[in-house]
Amino acid sequence: MRGEVLRLCFPMRLCLSLPFAAAPYRALSGWQAASGQAARKITENARKSLASLKREHPRLEPMLAIIQAHNAPLVQEMNKNFAEEVGLRVINVCLPEDSSKDEIVNEILRLNEDPNVQGLALDLPESLCSSKILNAVKPEKDVDGLSDINLGRLVRGEDSDYFVSPTAGAVMELLEDLDGKTVLLVGINGALGSSLQCLLQRRGAITASCLWKSPGLQSKLHHADVVVAGSPKPDSVPKSWLKPGTTIINCSPDLLSEKHSYDQKNSNTTENAVCSLAVAMRMQNMVKNTERWIQSQQLRKWDLHCLKLQPLSPVPSDIEISRAQSPKAVDVLAKEIGLLTDEIEIYGQTKAKVRLSLLERLKDQPDGKYVLVAGITPTPLGEGKSTVTIGLVQALTAHLKINSFACLRQPSQGPTFGVKGGAAGGGYAQVIPMEEFNLHLTGDIHAITAANNLLAAAIDARILHESTQSDKALYNRLVPVVKGVRGFSSIQLARLRRLGINKTDPETLTEEEISRFVRLDIDPSTITWQRVVDTNDRFLRKITVGQANTEKGFVRQAQFDIAVASEIMAILALTTSLKDMKERLGKIVVANDKKGEPVTAEDLGVTGALAVLMKDAIKPTLMQTLEGTPVFVHAGPFANIAHGNSSILADKIALKLVGEKGFVVTEAGFGADIGMEKFFNIKCRASGLVPSVVVLVATVRALKMHGGGPSVSAGAPLKKEYTEENLQLVADGCCNLQKQIQITQLFGVPVVVALNVFKTDSPAEVDLVCEIAKQSGAFDAVPCSHWSDGGRGAVKLAQAVEKAANQKSSFKYLYSLELPIAEKIKVIAQKVYGAKDIELSPAAQSQIDRYTRQGFGKLPICMAKTHLSLSHQPERKGVPTGFILPISDVRASIGAGFIYPLVGTMSTMPGLPTRPCFYDIDLDPITEEVKGLF
Repeated sequence: MRGEVLRLCFPMRLCLSLPFAAAPYRALSGWQAASGQAARKITENARKSLASLKREHPRLEPMLAIIQAHNAPLVQEMNKNFAEEVGLRVINVCLPEDSSKDEIVNEILRLNEDPNVQGLALDLPESLCSSKILNAVKPEKDVDGLSDINLGRLVRGEDSDYFVSPTAGAVMELLEDLDGKTVLLVGINGALGSSLQCLLQRRGAITASCLWKSPGLQSKLHHADVVVAGSPKPDSVPKSWLKPGTTIINCSPDLLSEKHSYDQKNSNTTENAVCSLAVAMRMQNMVKNTERWIQSQQLRKWDLHCLKLQPLSPVPSDIEISRAQSPKAVDVLAKEIGLLTDEIEIYGQTKAKVRLSLLERLKDQPDGKYVLVAGITPTPLGEGKSTVTIGLVQALTAHLKINSFACLRQPSQGPTFGVKGGAAGGGYAQVIPMEEFNLHLTGDIHAITAANNLLAAAIDARILHESTQSDKALYNRLVPVVKGVRGFSSIQLARLRRLGINKTDPETLTEEEISRFVRLDIDPSTITWQRVVDTNDRFLRKITVGQANTEKGFVRQAQFDIAVASEIMAILALTTSLKDMKERLGKIVVANDKKGEPVTAEDLGVTGALAVLMKDAIKPTLMQTLEGTPVFVHAGPFANIAHGNSSILADKIALKLVGEKGFVVTEAGFGADIGMEKFFNIKCRASGLVPSVVVLVATVRALKMHGGGPSVSAGAPLKKEYTEENLQLVADGCCNLQKQIQITQLFGVPVVVALNVFKTDSPAEVDLVCEIAKQSGAFDAVPCSHWSDGGRGAVKLAQAVEKAANQKSSFKYLYSLELPIAEKIKVIAQKVYGAKDIELSPAAQSQIDRYTRQGFGKLPICMAKTHLSLSHQPERKGVPTGFILPISDVRASIGAGFIYPLVGTMSTMPGLPTRPCFYDIDLDPITEEVKGLF
């Protein structure tokens, strides 16, 4: 070859970024200056771009991970220096040189899922650059542009949604005026070869490729204006085969190998200067990828593909309808609504937990509209609030193309196998698969049961151990010597601080301090924490514990509650973060000590363990409706013995995902007097969220019952009053609807009445209800047929809700938290229930006095009352007045953050009826299909 050939090196081995050489007639210093100047310009532009991004996102710290499988300190040093200059963080993952392809792929997969890594590059020997390894890198992290997806975009020229590999980019930067010239690629294939051919042809070059041993090599070399070599020229190929003036770029992977012997004529300084060009290009790609990553973190437009419904008449059973629809894979649904892959934890094919990190990602995204579905005082059959909730979101999203999310409670196993059945909605407005929704789901209630019962066990165990051991023995067991060292755990140190003992060395406590530390002195008669099980079991309403000889005579009466009545369920529904949940768990008051002071879960040392049991339950579960619209299922407190609403976290995440013009529809349990009142006064106080609209669900049959119709019993046929037209009975019963509208208006929120239509309802009855509702102050009243028609049957309701949401709202709480406990109870009794006054039992008054003295007097109130009447007497329908509301007891859920008075004889453990639902539930042993759920 006539003229001098300069080898230009790039520090990354393999096809992505390797050594180069350049034109023969340009001086070495000229190439060095040109490449150095280009590298400086690229680096400076990348630095400025990243600095601008960091100004907009102050906590931005993008990280590039580079996997190496050989010893290349120069490679690491160059990446480090350029990254620091640009403002990037780089981590080098150095694997052994003999690493297998599977080991490298496993490391790639780990970094793919690391949310702290925004870019991933590979620096591997050529022998390891297989398609399997290159394509293991997530396309969105592939800053070297070597995956098939990236190459496909490059070849197709899809806008700028691809990266040029640093090697190819550096080659193209060094070459000038390629139009009509012939470029021969020798010994270059795979990702680099494809990239170069594409880029060269776009610049007007004629390209060809071959190997050093290919037939006709001499002719190809002689006709080439530019030769790009991927391996060193064999001695068998003479320089004379190259025509004068040929530009040669050497991309041999061996130039930076420690085993490579450099030609004395070559200048390493020059080579390193040109290498900098390709390193700079890699960092430029990383900055561009950071911009992409930031964009991916923002709310993305939904690309939701709804499922089609073909409603049948007569309407099949709920489980038949559910099973006839093929749900989307949950990861597909998640992607459609803008969730990132690292924000979901998949459970099977149709359920996924959503991580709370999403709230941080979308913290600047405006919330959508917030809609609450409540109801009139129901019959024992329920009036279809869940069905309305599902029908409404199906109408909004599948038919009106408005982003919407339903947020529902997880059903308890008690009613599912007892009398009420499932809670997935019904007919053609359901959450699917309904059997998965109703049975276990993702195990949240089981986690609550485990946590609740661990705390119950800790209480009795502590009483037993304190009653049978001296202070010294207790201290030695609570703070044991481990490997010669005695130390306090973090939760024990926190207890010492609460006691005013500012010591950290266990050996320095006085006898008096040791006694205060080890003794909780729980008064067994004041224990309010009960064990729970998620089954209706009336025989656990009163039990005796401690009868075994091993409990040394410590016997006491106790009881079981149903799991969803646990304070831990209420905490799950009201918490706003993992930190907040842990603090609330620690605040749970389980009893009083013998001095009358509260004893907490934190005092028992169990807070951390409870948080561990609940760490997955805090994440909402993503499912879908029959029409493929998204649903969050999370938390499941009853409304008559708890606050009866799904979780704040599910609502908050959904409000971010739907966008500013979208809707989140959540449901409050039972009638507006119970679930809605608690939603406003308890949940809204904890969340800071303000609802836009209340949808009040009514049925003709429930109104007839309130108008004086005969009693309604689950499982029994409806009497003729409910199946034949009776306008007078409907008109008389609308008093309950009017009262519930008035209750809603107390909070200053617009109300839309949704009349859940049954086939036995006459048009005249439907028209009458809607007319009375509007005359009574409802923004609108709409008959709905979503049960039989799906979302199409709730379109008018959706349109009414959309209009109502644009009305001016003057939301306000019903009472001030500054009022005394008894006064807050009276406000609810009189303004919501219509009572004349309240009557506190001596036990209730004593508890109120105690809680006030303990500093809990400023908490909101959660009334535990029957859901079957506005009063405390289930048989009193319509709108009872003039009654005295009896408060039999008052308890406190300090962790959840409310005081709950018990009205009359409320039970926290339901019982099974004569013929429970489980008679109809079965499993096909061949198909494993569940039968009989409804």
